[in-house]
Amino acid sequence: MMQSFLVGSLPNASSFTTGGNLWQSTKHGANKNKYYETIEKNGRRSIGKQNSLYCGNLLRSKHRMNKNNCYTSSYAPKASQNKGNPQEEYKLLRFHEPSLNCQFKCIKRGSTYQEYNQKYVLKAASTQPFEPEPHPFDSKNTLDSGKNIFVALYKFISPYAIFVRMLSTISASLLAVETLSDISPLFFIGVFQVMVAHLFMGIYVGGVNQLFDIGIDKVNKPYLPLASGKLSFTTGVIIVTCCLLLSFSLGWMFGSWPLIWSLLLSCAVWTSYSANVPLLRWKGHPVSAALSIVATYAVIFPIPDFLHMQTFVFKRPPVFPRSLTFVTVFMSLYSMGIALLKDIPDVEGDKKFGIYSFPARFGKKRVFWISVSLFELAFGIALMVGATSSYMWSKVVMVLGNIVLASVVWHRAKNVNLGNKASMASFYMLIWKILFAAYMLMPLAR
Repeated sequence: MMQSFLVGSLPNASSFTTGGNLWQSTKHGANKNKYYETIEKNGRRSIGKQNSLYCGNLLRSKHRMNKNNCYTSSYAPKASQNKGNPQEEYKLLRFHEPSLNCQFKCIKRGSTYQEYNQKYVLKAASTQPFEPEPHPFDSKNTLDSGKNIFVALYKFISPYAIFVRMLSTISASLLAVETLSDISPLFFIGVFQVMVAHLFMGIYVGGVNQLFDIGIDKVNKPYLPLASGKLSFTTGVIIVTCCLLLSFSLGWMFGSWPLIWSLLLSCAVWTSYSANVPLLRWKGHPVSAALSIVATYAVIFPIPDFLHMQTFVFKRPPVFPRSLTFVTVFMSLYSMGIALLKDIPDVEGDKKFGIYSFPARFGKKRVFWISVSLFELAFGIALMVGATSSYMWSKVVMVLGNIVLASVVWHRAKNVNLGNKASMASFYMLIWKILFAAYMLMPLAR
């Protein structure tokens, strides 16, 4: 009788079979040890050539015993004449690999005269699954990912500009306070209405500017989330659209017409400032760009906020007091200085994209000192308004406070390196911080 079996093909090899002379024994397995050694030698040689063993399907066959027949160099031993031999199971070979254990078993069963049932069993037991194991939950990576998303959103919404908007609302609302009794829950509700509506409008304004300036920001401000790729363009569009709709929805729900007009004007001016469409893109023209900033901080912010508190919250007739006039003049000068100063670090990128701002036309140094002079002029006017106040506490605080602010600006301006972007950025952020303090002094002008 003859038996043969075929093991499935291996990578980069044709096949793996039990070829060669296996064993021949007619005397109860006299050369069994030699067979084991041969199989083990061949198996190890093949395993050494391959990285892993892929086991194919087992082929079982039954053949009549024929002494003269030989197939694929495999020779089976003669059958014993005894009937009903007990089943003998021999473990021929077991290979140990890091990822796969294979076992060969030869099962010999006695049957009728000169006939055997022989089965070669190939068992494969994988000690490691072939499928990639799922990675365990890593709370640190999840926390870092959430932190990165938060930082990207934080930079996208221009937080310093939104914070200035909130302070502007508080300052203009306090101008409408005539007595201490006006500081009531109704007052805080009115302030909250303006702040929450303009919070979403502020995100829209900063976001739409970044959406149309991705190419410029890759040169001037590569750290911004859209320019750096931390936020996609589609995500930015979704954010600004949702914020715009929320802002108008809140304004309409509150029912304050000064607030609604303030939102409409903010949207119109800053969309015209940023949108790269015909007849718009005001930031490409230095005069219209500067006027957009001045109109926003000197008119659109303080006047509607004051009228919202005066007419909608306190139900008083509209007026235009001396203090509101001072705020309008002060912010006209100060915001003009900001409009000139903010373009100084962006000259290279602006020229590359055909935007000729004042610094690009007249030089960085000249425009820088013009903006510093505008800041000092604004503090000088605030000092005079404070000095002419009818309240002594207002005189002292307004005069001393504005002297300190003007001195800080002048001292820092003398140490700015116009060729260093980091130095210019530091001074620019200082100007915003000085404005925070100025907003706190404005309601004292009585």
